[in-house]
Amino acid sequence: MCLNLSAATAERRTPAMRLKGAQAAIICLLTLSAVQGQDGWSVTYTSTQICALKGSTVDIHCTYTYPSRVNGNVTVVEKAVWFTKMKGDEHVDVGTEAEFAGRVQYQCDNKDCTLRITDLRESDSAEYKFRFVTNQPGGKYSGSPGVTLSVTVLQAQVIKTWPTLYPSWKKVTCQSGCRLPDPHSYVWYQNEVNIDRKESSFEKYFGYTDSISCAVKGYEKLPSPSVCVDDQTCNRVSYTSRSICALKGSSVDISCIYSHTHPAVSKFWFSPERSHQQQHRSHPEDLRKDSHYAGRVEVIETERGRSTLRIRDLTERDSAEYHFKFKTQSVEWKRSLPGTTLTVTALQVKVSRIISVHQTQTEAELKCESSCSPAGRLSYVWFKNGQKNTTQQTSAYTDYFNPGDNISCAFSGYEDYRSPSVYPSKLPSVSVSPSGEIVEGSSVTLTCRTHVDPAANSILYKGNQTLPLTLEGIYHFTSISSEDRGIYECKTEDQLSVSLFIDVQYAPKLPSVSVSPSGELVEGSSVTLTCSSDANPAANYTWYKEDDNSAKASGQNFIITDVRPEHSGSYYCEAQNTRGRHNSTSHHLTVVTGKSIIVQNIIRLTSVVLMLIPLLLVILWMRKKKPLSSTAESNELMETMEVRVR
Repeated sequence: MCLNLSAATAERRTPAMRLKGAQAAIICLLTLSAVQGQDGWSVTYTSTQICALKGSTVDIHCTYTYPSRVNGNVTVVEKAVWFTKMKGDEHVDVGTEAEFAGRVQYQCDNKDCTLRITDLRESDSAEYKFRFVTNQPGGKYSGSPGVTLSVTVLQAQVIKTWPTLYPSWKKVTCQSGCRLPDPHSYVWYQNEVNIDRKESSFEKYFGYTDSISCAVKGYEKLPSPSVCVDDQTCNRVSYTSRSICALKGSSVDISCIYSHTHPAVSKFWFSPERSHQQQHRSHPEDLRKDSHYAGRVEVIETERGRSTLRIRDLTERDSAEYHFKFKTQSVEWKRSLPGTTLTVTALQVKVSRIISVHQTQTEAELKCESSCSPAGRLSYVWFKNGQKNTTQQTSAYTDYFNPGDNISCAFSGYEDYRSPSVYPSKLPSVSVSPSGEIVEGSSVTLTCRTHVDPAANSILYKGNQTLPLTLEGIYHFTSISSEDRGIYECKTEDQLSVSLFIDVQYAPKLPSVSVSPSGELVEGSSVTLTCSSDANPAANYTWYKEDDNSAKASGQNFIITDVRPEHSGSYYCEAQNTRGRHNSTSHHLTVVTGKSIIVQNIIRLTSVVLMLIPLLLVILWMRKKKPLSSTAESNELMETMEVRVR
């Protein structure tokens, strides 16, 4: 795709334009798709190169294929991960890495998987690959090469175009370390004020105290640092970080660099959220005077032009956006541009699943969770009964737990701020019988119970719905249906819980067929028939024409690129999976040839003519009748006059 971005408009003429015409830049963006595969195994990436702004969100997408059966055995995907690194022979799931805590989501379904990373950091720049593992012997596949993600920050650059003749005339350009996708327009801030310029670069007169900053339209909260247009000091504030994650109970430093052309009358740090809550929105309050931060806040200025706000003993209520403000006799620097957003998080150990329950031990998989992670290359640290486990460094931890064992987790380097302890042996267990594949219509038993002495009551949930349990902790499906598919949570009275996903397989429901374009088809045109059916596993589709037993096509879409008269007829699709098959109702295609169109047009024209002939005859008859009537009236008038004369 190519964008034609004009470097200047006719209304904004620069000194350079007086010497030469405005130039236009053609920016071409190429989206590539990488496909690898052998014997039906493949991974296809939507793009192989992605450029994204620091602090933004990115989606890395792929589709994948594998044989539906190998040696007669149905293929089932058991695990799917995105990874950037290896640990020995293991592909490290990015979702378990500490530096991605709270920032990674998987959206995977039907051979389609998207990795979403929020609050991007420059350290996220890497090559991301997708890997899936199936139940087949050797049935593992990694898509390589993967997708290269480059995380960049914007920079406003100032160029003196006419330093001798026009020293105040400057060119400013918004630059990034990689090519951003489709930057349709930009936003420019001069002294914190939007100046309504949309180009990536422009020229104008600036004052010697002016500062400039830029952002991509739609990403105004991710502007470039403010820079002085002139080499001398200007009025500006630039924050060291736009977002910071800190642990509950710890301390944090929020810093900025600033400058002003005249002596400051006042300067302080404030939070817009706190000012709004205390009805000081128009007059922000110095955090050192806020009772919420009493004894926990100090402002440090070890060097000129740098201010650091330090907050100790952090609480989750401290999560907010923080700004630095200064005021001189001529300028008041406010908060039009974003400040630094602080997120305070607390680690928590949750149970991913109970693997097995024995007489004296419980085998469980635990996960260390948080809403974000501090900056830097981190790993997880697990503690069992207060002792550090040196082998586990990811967010997942699987082990056998005895009664009384307590488990907690922390980030490396932040071991003093570990999670509250949990007791896995006190956790409930949830299991399903039969343990294999569950088919719609079959009888299924779900068991939810605790294994502590004395026994405690358990509660079974599906979403917000509470399901009734027997005294033995059993919930029975006499005939399970596709609507019963989902996540079930078994929870104790003290809110310890474990979840189980029940996957109900079922034959395809009645398929629906759509046709584009609809209506009659002209010979030589193209048409697409699409078949859709709700099925688990996903259905495979085959197309048939009535009165013809041979298949016309396979796949969800049936495309006829050169329609001919023999394509006229009724078509239907068959949806099939390992659980059954279902045919759609027929859809009739009518093909009109060029000759038929001429004949139809002649018939339509003839019909119109035949309809017009009676109307024309009536008009002619009326026109003839009118002169006769006029002559008769004239004769009567003459006779009347003659009688009167006599």
